[in-house]
Amino acid sequence: MQVTVYSAFNPINFQSLHSRTAMAPSKAKTKNLLMVADSEHDANMLYTVGMFVPDPFIYLRLSGREFIVMSDLEIDRARKQAPRCQVLPLSDYYQNLRSKGKTPDFAGVIQLILRENKTSSVFVPNNFPFGLATQLKNLGISVKPELGNFIPEREIKTADEVRKLTAALRMAEIGMAAGIEALKTSKVGKGNRLLHQNSPLTSEKLRSIIDTAVLQAGGFAANTIVAGGRQGCDPHERGYGPLRANELIILDIFPRAQKTGYFGDITRTVVKGRATEAARKLYDTVYAGQKLAFTLMRANTPTATVHEAVLSLFNKQGYKTGKIDGRMQGFFHGTGHGLGLEIHESPRVGATSTGVLKAGQVITVEPGLYYSEIGGVRIEDVALITTGKSKNLTRFEKVLEV
Repeated sequence: MQVTVYSAFNPINFQSLHSRTAMAPSKAKTKNLLMVADSEHDANMLYTVGMFVPDPFIYLRLSGREFIVMSDLEIDRARKQAPRCQVLPLSDYYQNLRSKGKTPDFAGVIQLILRENKTSSVFVPNNFPFGLATQLKNLGISVKPELGNFIPEREIKTADEVRKLTAALRMAEIGMAAGIEALKTSKVGKGNRLLHQNSPLTSEKLRSIIDTAVLQAGGFAANTIVAGGRQGCDPHERGYGPLRANELIILDIFPRAQKTGYFGDITRTVVKGRATEAARKLYDTVYAGQKLAFTLMRANTPTATVHEAVLSLFNKQGYKTGKIDGRMQGFFHGTGHGLGLEIHESPRVGATSTGVLKAGQVITVEPGLYYSEIGGVRIEDVALITTGKSKNLTRFEKVLEV
């Protein structure tokens, strides 16, 4: 069997990365901020507080001082795990409100704290609860939505964050290794359907193999993509039904580390058996596009420039993008996106993206081409942007035929 192998990895000089304490004050640090959310699901809350809390709680940054209001259930843990914040007991504020004949709720607590700090104006994120905002306005508090990134320093990763992202990426690679090993050891049955341990190998079964390996490595895998044949032409199709030999299969794995909340992200496209010449050419073109993107991804490069260069390469190779028979085909998604406490975060690298790349950003590099008569190909690694050549944080090899 002929095998095409591609691999790229550059070592990381963590000493060259900044620390969070060395960062210049952001616009958010000069404003009074309010968030009410749980930190299990809200990335801004997790970033600022640094601990997982399953229920919504109050966070305030007032004149540079940080406060969190915690229930009795969480208060002792918060004092240990959120040392930057002054931890205030929710029960005390509720008792205060009751003593004044008022309803004990978050709006009343926030009003009391703002009065204690001699302010009545706060900025909130775009996902702030509308009902709570209305209550606060009725209490005479000015609630202003913060346009753009609520915590802009999240975009530039510290050395510690890069380590956490890399650890999550290793979890994704462990899942990828398990998935590809299952494909390698599978047999080809009737109609080119794959068999694994004498049972049909479906997208669902291979996804469970991948997700189990990720879980055992310390990650949560959700919505893992295992899409074969024409299913791979829909980039976010999770995949279903039997997998077949000699056709393209997209494996896209993006787990969240259980301990830290950071995400990893990796995509490989493989063929069990022999790839057609059309599939091989498609694969080689996508890989060439990814290599081109890596050469351009460095500090001060406009994000749109990277995407336009990849799209231009695909066009020159004869792979046009547009609607064919009523559906989009070609390269119709972005080249990459920021990665961190969210699977998709700032910046974006695509046709409509703005701004320039900055040292310390961690961004996926994932060009793809999709044609219904051939299948889909997407290859994804993770880049750390520096002032020089970007660093590829991904170690997993690229193999077309397995």
